Amino acid sequence: MIQDDLSRDAEARLTAVRDRIARAAGVAKRAPADVTLIAVSKTHDAAAIRPLLAAGVRDFGENRVQEAQAKWPALREDNPDARLHLIGQLQSNKAADAVALADAIHSVDRPSLVEALARAIAAQGRAPDCFLQINIGAEPQKGGCAIDELPALLRQARDAGLPIAGLMCIPPAELEPAPYLALCAKLARDHDLKGLSMGMSDDLETAVTLGATHVRVGSALFGARR
Repeated sequence: MIQDDLSRDAEARLTAVRDRIARAAGVAKRAPADVTLIAVSKTHDAAAIRPLLAAGVRDFGENRVQEAQAKWPALREDNPDARLHLIGQLQSNKAADAVALADAIHSVDRPSLVEALARAIAAQGRAPDCFLQINIGAEPQKGGCAIDELPALLRQARDAGLPIAGLMCIPPAELEPAPYLALCAKLARDHDLKGLSMGMSDDLETAVTLGATHVRVGSALFGARR
């Protein structure tokens, strides 16, 4: 009975989020299918994840390699088509583990990490999609490369053979997100990048109307973080 309640709650939350994406996409005259919903499952256990898998969600986001390693091999046994996105800051010494585990890495933000990922990709023969993370609000406590460092980092990543999918950003929490998301979208256009990983539970509508291709949604799907 408890599992039935969890499943119904997960389906209701998922329906609400998908409706929000669809409405925002309609405003922007975009197809909702062009927006990938990433369920941010960091800090949530397998029991909380399985109902969303059963409801059809296939893209999930984790912050830490170690946490993902503990949860996802078993979850993927029953759901081999599930895609794992690493969205948190990645240490260079975890690059090989990240390449082995992830389908996409959203936090490529410095030359040393580009080098470590390139070595891991060459050694393993698998290449996750890579998003370059921009510190869009120039916040010292956040990861991401500075805006003026983006051209050099992008050039290095392309020269190293990383499959660059696009840009990722997290706008300042206490400010209106639209200007920051619009700036990220402009930077992507300026550098001929198609992917935009931006938008979370509170601002996904703004992100979708401004061109997000991937939205990272945690609390709206899972409830408050544990």
